[in-house]
Amino acid sequence: MPIVEAVLALIAACIAFALLARRSRIPYAVILVAGGMALAFIPGLPAVTLDPALALAFFLPPLLQASAWRTDWRAFRANLRPILLLAVGCVLFTAACVAVTVKLLVPDLPWAAAVALGAIVAPPDAVAAAAVLKRLPIPHRIVVVLEGESLVNDATTLVLYRFAVAALAAGGVSFGAVAGSFLLVALGGIAIGWAVGRVCDWSFRRLGDPLLKTAMTFIACFASFMAAEALHLSGVIAVVATGLVLGQRQHRSLTPETRMVALAVWQFAEFVLTSLVFILVGLQLRGILARIADRGVGELAAIAACIALVLIVSRFAWVFPATYLARLVPAIRRRDPAPPAGQVVVIAWTGMRGVVSLAAALALPLDFPERDLLVFLAFCAILATLVVQGTTLGWVIARFRVEEARPTGMAPPEARARRHVARATLAEVERRAEDILEGAVARDLLEEYRDKARVFQGVAGGGGQAELEARLRIRLAALRAGRAALLDHHRDGAVDDGMLATLEAEADLEELRIMRLLGPVPAG
Repeated sequence: MPIVEAVLALIAACIAFALLARRSRIPYAVILVAGGMALAFIPGLPAVTLDPALALAFFLPPLLQASAWRTDWRAFRANLRPILLLAVGCVLFTAACVAVTVKLLVPDLPWAAAVALGAIVAPPDAVAAAAVLKRLPIPHRIVVVLEGESLVNDATTLVLYRFAVAALAAGGVSFGAVAGSFLLVALGGIAIGWAVGRVCDWSFRRLGDPLLKTAMTFIACFASFMAAEALHLSGVIAVVATGLVLGQRQHRSLTPETRMVALAVWQFAEFVLTSLVFILVGLQLRGILARIADRGVGELAAIAACIALVLIVSRFAWVFPATYLARLVPAIRRRDPAPPAGQVVVIAWTGMRGVVSLAAALALPLDFPERDLLVFLAFCAILATLVVQGTTLGWVIARFRVEEARPTGMAPPEARARRHVARATLAEVERRAEDILEGAVARDLLEEYRDKARVFQGVAGGGGQAELEARLRIRLAALRAGRAALLDHHRDGAVDDGMLATLEAEADLEELRIMRLLGPVPAG
């Protein structure tokens, strides 16, 4: 019971901190960590120690798979070169810069431990930037590159992290052995993840219940991670591969109901797991600070500030040359001209660290050299980048005029896609109109489908937007009037609770569809 009570109390605290972050417009992670620190200093609160193995094995697989599941695979492939330059090249460069810096500042620290710290803090977390990016009209390619980087860089840095920890335990390894092993564990992880993803996809066709299918998606992420780790391959890469397979197969293997259920469940899981990681770090800081107090506040602050500065500067030092030097190759320059400098600045400034760095820091073995110092430095690096870069990213985007003008109403690509769908549905109704048994009913529906096809034809052609919005507003008003009548009918005792839930769910889905097309409309 004490564990259950503690978990429930932490989730309640996460909700309160989330509300505070939303109202104060301070990055959510900053509020969580600061809140965890505040809770840690409450008198009488027991000390919190998180099992290092639990940090990676429990928190990371679902968070990584959720990111991979949402990945736009076509856009990812189209931008593979800049994504790999950031996710592999920039991560390794940043890790090396951090390792050299911390070794100079703490000479007694073993090189393997310095590399481990570099691996922990090297990968930026696009989740931290997503809250800002999705509210601003910036080019879609920037979002794709940043999201793709966050997907791949987790694998790069955690493989490097594992080798650093293993090297310390073994007394050192050669560079050639590391490179060869990296290739082996990466390819092996991809194979395991692909196999688990295909097995899970096969099971989708045989499990009828949406809840069972959703449960299988959770089993898949842990199964791929554990299977790869048991074979001494990369569990992180395996989870990413599984997420990519399931994300691509979901459109044909899952029913609409299952996709909606899975989306709701996974959003909740992401919120809880991410929140718990941040708040657990804050709760552990009291003990960590007590164990490294002999170094002095000034020394600790100086080391932490240097590491944070190196993180920010090293990303700029990599991003600009990697962007413009590659265009010296004529083939690359013709296929992909250099982006404006403002876009490069935004990508370089989007270097906030997040949950993966926290989980990796907490996963350091308890007997790791200077473990408390490394966890503290990782925490300070995460907090500094979240505060400095996270709170100013919107200003940087506006200052360098990276905003992209977006048309009002329905975007042309969406209108063209809806026109394509409307034509196909109309063609099917017209075909059924010739059917002996269903022809009369189909002919009654023809006018409705022809009208819909005509409207989307107009929107796709550049007109008809006002008519579409008027139709949607009328449908929304009618839908809300129908829901109000249904509630009155239920209040009079003519409809039971089960039927109310069924009919209300249908109305809710239709309203969500209309609201997405129309935009926010005041209730009324």
